[in-house]
Amino acid sequence: MDSAPEGASGRLRALPTRLVGQVAIIANRCTEKALEPTGSRRYHYALLATLDEQGPLSQAEAGRRTGIDRSDVVAAVNDLADRGFLRRTPDPADRRRNTLTLTPAGRAHLADLDERLEAAQRDLLPGFTSAERANFVLTLNRILEKHSRAG
Repeated sequence: MDSAPEGASGRLRALPTRLVGQVAIIANRCTEKALEPTGSRRYHYALLATLDEQGPLSQAEAGRRTGIDRSDVVAAVNDLADRGFLRRTPDPADRRRNTLTLTPAGRAHLADLDERLEAAQRDLLPGFTSAERANFVLTLNRILEKHSRAG
């Protein structure tokens, strides 16, 4: 799908579903470009940020809180553990379950990713004031919240 070609039909430019889809493509490109030099992806960032904010979590709970599919969580956790960014240990209460803990190296990597993603936000929203950006984020969260309650 081309992103809003010049002279696009007014009907096409009036469809939020189409516009959100096109913006999502651009947002993903901005994110991938920002993260590519680090060897990390969106799932890596989501897991690290969640562990930083929530503290140690079971692998399953980290998946639920990030909305990442179970098989994708396993691959991302394996990669992050191999790189020393998180520690995966058996849960003492249930040895079948793993507990994930952010390491100091993971916290430093997360800080780098935060900076890179902040630049990606500026790339996505060039010319937006702080207030416009905050309003845009509020609107997107409102859409997500309405749909999470409905589903």
